[in-house]
Amino acid sequence: MPEIELSAGPIEYTDTGGDGPVIVFLHGLTIDNTVWRKVVPGLGGYRCVLPNWPLGAHKKPMKPDADLSLRGQVRLLAEFLERLDLHEVTLVLNDWGGAQFLISEGSADRVARLVLVACEAFDNFPPGLSGRMLVRVGRIPGAFRVMLHLLKFRFVQRAPGSWGWMSRTPVPPEVMDGWFGPARENPEILRDTLKYGLATPPKQTLLEWTGKLRAFTGPVLVVWAKQDKLMPREHGRRLADLFPDGRLVEVDDSYTLVPEDQPELLTTLLREFVPAASRKPG
Repeated sequence: MPEIELSAGPIEYTDTGGDGPVIVFLHGLTIDNTVWRKVVPGLGGYRCVLPNWPLGAHKKPMKPDADLSLRGQVRLLAEFLERLDLHEVTLVLNDWGGAQFLISEGSADRVARLVLVACEAFDNFPPGLSGRMLVRVGRIPGAFRVMLHLLKFRFVQRAPGSWGWMSRTPVPPEVMDGWFGPARENPEILRDTLKYGLATPPKQTLLEWTGKLRAFTGPVLVVWAKQDKLMPREHGRRLADLFPDGRLVEVDDSYTLVPEDQPELLTTLLREFVPAASRKPG
């Protein structure tokens, strides 16, 4: 896997290459880019770039002084897009919604389209009851590591209120081991995870940033899971209405991880969202 050294540290990423339209895929907390493993194979003709973002499942720790707060992560993403010289990007988010604030930071000049797939929005950071519980656990010394060790067990992973609320389709054990292993086994990765998790901005700040999203005039596709237990269903409609060129598609039989539960539908929606006329020859 190639990597790029950014101001905060090394970022590993997958890049399918080619001259097609660029789609950059981001993932959620304690997840890596394998969450898109069922979607990307159906996107031949596109250049898919999938960083392993420093949200807890990254394999290489960031620098000790790295700013991994929500705003710091957004600025790091802007740096990533610039360093890879990516233009006219379709930015796809799932679970983690922080990247939408590239707009409020005035750093979305490389983003042409935005796809928000069942992600954090408005003041739902971290999302739902389980997200708030993660923050509480993170404030207790050693408790987050204990939780990660408990997540070795399948019955804990699929428990209601735990990862059982993330996807209706069970994620394969080997994939989940890859997600939870880095922070469980490397204290520096755990440090990075807690840096982000314990630095959530106040609700009023989040709502102020959200209000600035109206400045984005490019096409926005909002894909929302009807049965989602972490991202309120009404947030999908509110997001679509927030953007001048927003459209909502609601998905059945899925929780937050739509790439796990409905990958074929999501692939089709992405192919439709980036018109064939915008594809480069070859």
